[in-house]
Amino acid sequence: MGKRTAAAEKSFDNLKQYPLGEGAAIIKKCATAKFDETIELHIRLGIDPKQSDQQVRGTINLPHGVGKSKRVAVIAKGEKQREAEAAKADIIGGDDLIAKIAGGFMDFDVLVATPDVMREASKLGKVLGPRGLMPNPKSGTVTFDIGQAVKELKAGRVEFKADDTANLHVAIGKASFKDTQIADNARAVLEAVLKAKPSSSKGIYMRSVTLSSTMGPGVKLDPSQKF
Repeated sequence: MGKRTAAAEKSFDNLKQYPLGEGAAIIKKCATAKFDETIELHIRLGIDPKQSDQQVRGTINLPHGVGKSKRVAVIAKGEKQREAEAAKADIIGGDDLIAKIAGGFMDFDVLVATPDVMREASKLGKVLGPRGLMPNPKSGTVTFDIGQAVKELKAGRVEFKADDTANLHVAIGKASFKDTQIADNARAVLEAVLKAKPSSSKGIYMRSVTLSSTMGPGVKLDPSQKF
């Protein structure tokens, strides 16, 4: 543990579960690195991720964005390419872009595709899958509504998905945000995750919630509070 992190941990009780607003204020004060640290929300869920009916996944438009404009790539044809261009997508193509990505091109944060190109785009699964970049209807990245998808992604739409250990990790902003903005974004994610609770999930659903910054300690939040 670095001196900065150790000092930050002494400024609060790391065993206490804080209300969201208070936790957001603490995490902002603890983010003292020389760069604008990313604020992340970590949630441990009471689900069995091995069960197909207990998957937790969705998207949410953060009220204050993520503090960084995503580079959005689009695979589409004809008019949909022009729609992507009007929405200010960063990279646009069809079969040429599929071939480029297959060759190792990865200079984008999210990839959107129209349903009619997915037969060819599916060949990129081995390349994009491990990086979490493969377009998927559940995340809103396979759609004919290209313009709206690009605008939302660039404005701050994020995806959440429980991993194999029933944990969720979502970037919700930057240390330069006001603590109220951090709290607002965290609340939006928490409410979306609560709505995504599988009907087959039994017992405690939200077991732990933690806020952290890139270089700072984790601040525990009270998972039983009304967000």
